[in-house]
Amino acid sequence: MASLNVYSVLVVLFLTCGAVMENNCETKMGLPCVLEAFTSIFNIGSISNNFCGELVVLGKVCHSALVKRTLENPLFKDLNPATIIAKSIQTWNNCLALIDSPSPSA
Repeated sequence: MASLNVYSVLVVLFLTCGAVMENNCETKMGLPCVLEAFTSIFNIGSISNNFCGELVVLGKVCHSALVKRTLENPLFKDLNPATIIAKSIQTWNNCLALIDSPSPSA
């Protein structure tokens, strides 16, 4: 599997080349958050609480479009799309549950 550096370069390429132009997806999420979400879906890792908030603000349509466009890239032809889609859904659902859960009182 490719290293995080390769993933970082690919995410930057996707964002700067406008691979996910629908709904201005490329401008709705900070690069550190994109990299963390990308790693949690396409590699091994998890997404932090703060970045979950950004992912949910990004929206399901943009989240799904990013995953779909990435899977269409020939560099990722060896990945199992079913596994990636399942990880994408799991990441989305985990973030949504975290954002929807009540915060502990201060």
